[in-house]
Formats: sequence, C-alpha cells, structure tokens
Amino acid sequence: MVALQKYKNKKIAIYGMGITGCSVAKNFKKLKAKIYCWDDNIRKRNEVKKFKIPLNKFWLHPEPMDYIVISPGIDIEKCKIKKYLNKNLGKIMTDLDLFFELNKSSLIISITGTNGKSTTCKIIEKILKTAGNNVKTLGNIGNPVLSFHRSKKKHVFILEISSYQLQYSKIFRSKHAAILNITPDHLERHKSINNYIKIKSKIFFAQKTSDYSYLNLKNKYSYLIKNILKKKKIKSNLTFIKESNCNFLLKKINNQHFKSKGNIENLAFAYKIAKNLRISDEIVIRAINNFKALEHRQEVIFSKNKIICINDSKATSFDASLQSLSNYNNIYWIVGGRPKLKDKFYLRNIKKNIKKAYIIGKNIKFFKREIKNDVLFTISQNLKNAIDDIFNDIKNRKNEKITILLSPAAASFDQFKNFEERGNDFRNLISKKFKRYLYV
Repeated sequence: MVALQKYKNKKIAIYGMGITGCSVAKNFKKLKAKIYCWDDNIRKRNEVKKFKIPLNKFWLHPEPMDYIVISPGIDIEKCKIKKYLNKNLGKIMTDLDLFFELNKSSLIISITGTNGKSTTCKIIEKILKTAGNNVKTLGNIGNPVLSFHRSKKKHVFILEISSYQLQYSKIFRSKHAAILNITPDHLERHKSINNYIKIKSKIFFAQKTSDYSYLNLKNKYSYLIKNILKKKKIKSNLTFIKESNCNFLLKKINNQHFKSKGNIENLAFAYKIAKNLRISDEIVIRAINNFKALEHRQEVIFSKNKIICINDSKATSFDASLQSLSNYNNIYWIVGGRPKLKDKFYLRNIKKNIKKAYIIGKNIKFFKREIKNDVLFTISQNLKNAIDDIFNDIKNRKNEKITILLSPAAASFDQFKNFEERGNDFRNLISKKFKRYLYV
C-alpha cells in the first residue's frame, strides 16, 4: 500500500457512474484522493447522490486533474467530452489498473476472448476451489474488479476481461493471461477486426518473464495476434492451446457439459493453467465432474420424451450460436434480436441440423436475408409467438427427437434489458407450455 500513497490528495476524475464507476470512487476515497465524479445520465447522477459521492463537471475545473478514470462502457470518440479526454489521454487509467496496484502480491488469472470467457473462468474457479484455494471471480462476469472487500486472507483472483476494459488500461498485469478465441465483435466501437485484436492482445503486454500467456492455436485470427506479439516482443511464456490437449481427460470425465466443442476448448485452457499451477489431474477430474454449467449458455432447461430445450440466450453473435447449432440435431431454432455489426451467417455446413428457424425481434430483414437460402423459417416476431409456432409444428412429431433451441445470434436490447431477461423469459414460457401439453 506504500506505493498507493501517490494517490493521496490527488485530483481523480471519474467519468461514468455505473457499478464500476461507483466502485472506483469508493476505493479512491479510501486512498484519501480528491474525487470528481460525473455521469451524463441524470438518473445515474441521482442514484450516486445516495452514496454521498461528489458530482462535479471536472473538465470545467480550474485546476487540471491528476488522473482520469473512465468506465468501460464509455467510448471516448462518442462521448460529450471527447475533446477534453483526447487532450488528456496520458492521464487516463481504468479500474483494472487500480485493481492491479491494490493486489500486486496476489495471484491474478485473467481471461479474455470473444466467446466462452465466463464458462472458462468458472471452470478454473471450480478447479482451484477443489484444490483448496480461496478464489474470487470478478470482472465482466458480474462483479466489478474493485467490488472485492479486501481482507488479510490470501486470494487467487480470476478476472473475466472485456475489450472495453482493456482498451484504456495501461499497467494492468496478470500472472496468467489467456485469449480464448477471436471473432468479429463490438465493431461498432472498435471499427475493425484489427483494432479489436490489438486491444485484446493488450492483456499480454505488461507481463514479465515469470508470467504465462495462452493463445488458441487454431482460431482463425491467431496469426494476427502472433504477429502483434512478435512486434511487441512480449516477455511472458507463450503457450498455444489445442482442444486435443485434453482428449485424455475427456475419457475420464462424466459430465454432459463437456461434449460440446466450445466447452472442450474452454477446458483445454483451464487444464493448462491448472497444470502450470501444479494442480494434479485427480483434482482437475474431480472438479470437472462436479462442474455445473452457467445459466443461459447451452443450458438444458427441459429434457423428456425425446424433446430437449436449450437456453443459449448468451449467444449474441452467429459464431456463438454456431457452437449449439453444431451440437444438436432436428433443431427448431429461435433466432433474432439486435445483430452485431458486420456479423455474417454461414449455415452451409450445419443446415442439415436445423429443421426450421423462428425469427424474433425488430431486425427481421437482417435475419431473413442471412438464413433464407439455407433454412426454412417463420417470422414469429417475439418469443411467445415463436414457442407457439414451434409447438404447432411439432405436435404431430411425437416419435422424433426434437431440440428446441433459443440461440439468438444477436444482442437482446431490442426487446429485453439483457440476455438474462431473455433467457429467463424463454425458461418461463417453456415451463408453462409443457404444463399444458401433457403428452410431452
């Protein structure tokens, strides 16, 4: 904490007062810094007043700020104080940077990538807890990295990290850092896949020779990451991960969640990190056999009489949906929402798995264009109609194996607050439907 004396009496601007911004403000108050907070949303400002956090248009302050912390959701190029922030880029830091300074002596494992981050974090958490470690999983998985209440106990931190968090971070470093995979995502903010990859690669830049980095060998964009790492000359021990690395483990694991290609990939990363932490195969196998999948990620919510219902609401891009579309047959597929910028559907190799698609949401034209040449479809408009349409189509197919799959390949914001609300609505509608249709 001696190094953190540098923040005492320093002027710290915090821009964006969601849960991340509030956690930053509380930590800087403990460090005796002078904080100046602002959020462009008046509702957020009113919420902040309850916590007695001072609100101030810091960019108009007569004295310059020493540091500026911006919340992950803020895009400098689109915010109201764009000119001010661009003039002060050198002063910008993130909650990740402060977290690192507060926890330098702890073991930090950070996971990024496009798909599978939360599941991989939870697999690692399960393995480490089974091995007897005190583990805290934080970050994009739900709790801000600075929401952790410090204690004298020794902890291992597992952080799920998004490109938004990495974009403006400067000093954040972790002992173990992994990029699981890359597919085009968040391009409305990052503009191009190359920019997106550069930002994701930052997770390796501050590492030292005693640290470990992990990269998916077979991912389509791995070569671009490797080129960046050569130019930057990273110091860490770089390991390339292949799914086949854990083939022998799969023979000893009895857990249905590890039959999908995506979760095998997640396991391969978790296993290599566990081995570098000197955790035995026996502990890994015990942990994986007891692992329970996260909600909304290929979550089986009903399975009976040849019908299985899968809640994959977290699939917010086609590449994410591809995992579940590849894993099942006779799929009645609910798809639609707010599509990701430049997302493309490639159904040629999996269209045989899909019986019919049911398009929901406010972007019907996009999804119709992407699937019309490969898959039969119905325009259902919303989840309730989609489920009604599916049940109408399957009522005479009692002897067939049927998969009802919500895997929207799109964000949820056109009709729902988030993917969790969408998944919960699907679960409730399916539950009600099966109570009425007792023949199932």
